[in-house]
Amino acid sequence: MSPIHKSGDSTLVSNYRPISLLPVMSKVLEKCVYTQLRDYYQYWNYLTPDQSGFRPNHSTTTALLKVCNDIQAGMEQGNLTGAIFLDFAKAFDTVDHGILLEKLKNSGIGDRTLTWFQSYVSDRSQYVSISGSSSLPLPVTCGVPQGSILGPLLFTIFINDLPNVCKASTVHMYADDTVIYTSKPNLPQLEAVLQEQFTDVEKWIKNNKLFLNTDKTVTMLFGTAPKLHKLQNPHLCVGTISNGMLTTVTSLKYLGMWLDPNLSFGPHIEKLSSKLYPKLGALYRNKSCLSPAVRKQIVQQMLMPAIDYGDVVYAAAPQTHLQKLTTLYNSFCRFALQCNYMTHHCDMLKQLNWPSLESRRTLHLSSLVFKSISGKLPPYLNRLLPPAAPSSYNLRSRTSTLLAIPQYKKTVARSSFSYRAPQLWNNLPDTIKSSTSLKSLKISLLTYLNTECTCKHVT
Repeated sequence: MSPIHKSGDSTLVSNYRPISLLPVMSKVLEKCVYTQLRDYYQYWNYLTPDQSGFRPNHSTTTALLKVCNDIQAGMEQGNLTGAIFLDFAKAFDTVDHGILLEKLKNSGIGDRTLTWFQSYVSDRSQYVSISGSSSLPLPVTCGVPQGSILGPLLFTIFINDLPNVCKASTVHMYADDTVIYTSKPNLPQLEAVLQEQFTDVEKWIKNNKLFLNTDKTVTMLFGTAPKLHKLQNPHLCVGTISNGMLTTVTSLKYLGMWLDPNLSFGPHIEKLSSKLYPKLGALYRNKSCLSPAVRKQIVQQMLMPAIDYGDVVYAAAPQTHLQKLTTLYNSFCRFALQCNYMTHHCDMLKQLNWPSLESRRTLHLSSLVFKSISGKLPPYLNRLLPPAAPSSYNLRSRTSTLLAIPQYKKTVARSSFSYRAPQLWNNLPDTIKSSTSLKSLKISLLTYLNTECTCKHVT
């Protein structure tokens, strides 16, 4: 086993993730079993739709879109949304083998196959190797191997029934990253429901021999700025079985994105900028060692993925926030070209053959809609993009799909995926919407977006 540092104090053992170093041949066998087990569960539609981890067509971005869209829909109704973000302690390493095998059996796995899985999880031992030094081997009495092919799927099966105990709220999971949330008109109703749900979840966790980091399991209250401003104490009171109170936070990093109570995404953009500017500064200090081609490649492969990640989620953030990223992007362009500060940003983009950030976000959102129409998005997102009623089709659009746009009135709700995605898609030319593949859609859309600059001189 090789410990990999996750985050925090590097001197604390709890901040390391144990990655199992497994033989190549065992991984080949695991892959065969994984494929059959995955296909079996897909065929019988066994896995909960509330799980986005380790599943085809699912990602952290789709999970973020679902959760944020639900919160924004609650804001449209004038509701508050309360969320509990669960933090499991060593979730993969504490899976009870007996409970796992029982859940496999209950899902329809036969006795002979169960015997194989029992052999897979039993009689393992592990030792830690650091800098050429190794510990004594110890038996593995629980957990699924991290770094294995089967481990993530087995863990998904293990926690598959967690949403069943939350009848009065919504649960969404990405592997062990779990959030429980619900929307209510006022704070007392919200706290009552969340308290009941969390008590049931704690019982489920105890019955399944898992553990929570109660100091890292937190609550967060979402709502429009006026709604939150009316509260004397915008704080969720949710207690634990051990009579402690969960901490309420005003910003939280969930699946790589910082959330704030109004879903303005200002903290996310601020933290993203503060992380990337020092990296850009380090590159500038070493620019003499880098050729133009290498500088361009560094920006594309090392810096831009951070901006592109989740841009379909934060795309409707206030322009004051988005402008910070535009300024950062222009700095990337100047570094790649080594041009002066007065060079117009459109000239830089044209020379680099790069789209603007707004065009990149349009491309990414349009690609998601195309995937949804092609059946390559999770069902929970497909349901947010229903086709428009036949009466709303005009004669010019009969050859392509039009999507229904919800009648949202509030600005924050119009920032949601269910509103922005169909609005953008419906306004695209039919020639683009009728693309036969995702690749052809991207090529057509980039050509369509690559118009002459009509903006004012912004650097």
